[in-house]
Amino acid sequence: MSLSAPAARPLANLKQALRQCRAERQQLHRRYASTVADTYPSLATRYPPPAAGFRPGQAIKQNRREEGMKKIPVVPPPRSTTKACPDPISAVTAAQLTTLDPTGARTRLFSPTNPERAQVGDILLVRLKSGEPFSGILLNIRSRHSKIDTAILLRNQLTRVGVEMWYKVFSPEVEGIEVVQRKEKRARRARLYYMRQPRHDVGSVEGIVKQYMRRTGGPLGGRDAKGRGANSGSKKNNKRGRN
Repeated sequence: MSLSAPAARPLANLKQALRQCRAERQQLHRRYASTVADTYPSLATRYPPPAAGFRPGQAIKQNRREEGMKKIPVVPPPRSTTKACPDPISAVTAAQLTTLDPTGARTRLFSPTNPERAQVGDILLVRLKSGEPFSGILLNIRSRHSKIDTAILLRNQLTRVGVEMWYKVFSPEVEGIEVVQRKEKRARRARLYYMRQPRHDVGSVEGIVKQYMRRTGGPLGGRDAKGRGANSGSKKNNKRGRN
């Protein structure tokens, strides 16, 4: 019985071929290195191998000193804005308050530390530069992180219809804010929205505002009194003339 030859192993042949290529490549590198050293003997002395503890940064500095190279000008970093103005929002708010409220009257009127400040439940009168003034019960004081955005909500009845108006306290259109009447008993709530209901609605504050105007000699009270007097006088004169 004859034994057949073992089958060829392709993986072993491939490994053997790779080993042979690697050996030939190493021989070529050795031949090239020896040829360069024989042809250019000054390269070995001009560029010696680095010594132990070699640092590229030190070598660059040393070469610059030896060759006398100029230093590259370094521009200093810009000034930090956080150091110049740590809180820019507060700075802008203060600048706007000095422009919109130079006397500080409106700031004190709605300041939490002021005991005589305007609170919810009070009757306020807002005078505008363009338009008729509006008066009503203060229902809400909306204060933000910035004092410039402080706003108030007033409610009144005009022709038996409930009307509510929002006003910016520091708006350039607002000429002045006056406290007509203060509430005797302070409310425990910060928003008096329950006064919108019919059973809690105070109604119109027109009479209270007219009394305040007559007492202070405001333009509304003086015009109203003058008009009444003139009309009554004209009626009496007409009656006398007819008689």
